[in-house]
Amino acid sequence: MKKISFESDYIQGCHEAILNRFTETNYEQLSGYGVDRYCESAKQKIKAACQSENSEVFLLTGGTQTNQLVIDTMLDSCEAVISAKTGHINGHEAGAIEYTGHKVLEIAQENGKIDISALEQLLQAFHGDANNQHMATPKMIYLSHPTEYGTLYTFAELRRISDICKKNGLYLYIDGARLGYGLMAKGSDVTLPDLARLCDAFYIGGTKVGALCGEAVVFAEGRTPKKFFTKIKQHGALLAKGRLLGIQFDTLFTNDLYFQISKHAIDMAEELKALFTARGFQFFLDSPTNQIFIILENRLYQTLSEQVGVGFWEQYDDTHTVIRFATSWATRREDIAQLDQILREITE
Repeated sequence: MKKISFESDYIQGCHEAILNRFTETNYEQLSGYGVDRYCESAKQKIKAACQSENSEVFLLTGGTQTNQLVIDTMLDSCEAVISAKTGHINGHEAGAIEYTGHKVLEIAQENGKIDISALEQLLQAFHGDANNQHMATPKMIYLSHPTEYGTLYTFAELRRISDICKKNGLYLYIDGARLGYGLMAKGSDVTLPDLARLCDAFYIGGTKVGALCGEAVVFAEGRTPKKFFTKIKQHGALLAKGRLLGIQFDTLFTNDLYFQISKHAIDMAEELKALFTARGFQFFLDSPTNQIFIILENRLYQTLSEQVGVGFWEQYDDTHTVIRFATSWATRREDIAQLDQILREITE
């Protein structure tokens, strides 16, 4: 029996429609550095999906690269970004933000979402400190949607955070590495146009949602950093064959493919949840997206991992481990059926 994997949502290549477009366009001679017709078409389609014709869109290759570029170019050298303790820039990007000279101000979180009261306390403390000119100035709030725990902000929560930003002169930036899965989750009340209205900048993740690689940054009108194109190159992030990104996003935003494949991942996650519930497994938290967290006895975890790729999350206690299952645009029902068979064999 072939080993299956639910380890992450970027363990496979890309959607076949993208592979087909690569083949169809392979011998076309196109300008470099993202000024070809596919990049332009992709940007226009993204702006239309965001209902934000005056925004600006830039195509980059990866999430850490995108976070570092956006934060570094939007902030002055003495300005800092606020993040939940569990935020990706705080714990899983090897200090990429600090490497550019910007401090990450860590605040409390609950199931991956920032504690808004902790946010207000941090800002109140900074503005109330007579010596704050000696401190890094909070200038941006960084959120992930979905969060590292697969949880989602509601529209009301995002609007409240956006209002806090406006009141305090901060930028609101959203990491959308798994944005498609968040938008298509059951019960989600946040849309792309909502993000375009509430955020100064956000990105639409492709790497984890059907693309071979790529993220699309959307800047609200007037928020694009000065000379951003040049700064992309200065950071070593300007792809000569920009067509690779343009073709992918042009395909993803044709005939709602991005949203269709995101919904597929959510449907598969719901089937996985039903499987775990039927077998009496304990959930670590309730995630509405494509990331599912299960608490397993350590020996069962070790036995399962010999046959199924899963993600270690954290140690729950001395005898139990929290593990993550992630569905994706490419998850098959056959994989879920095989997992069900494996669980039956090792638990009964």
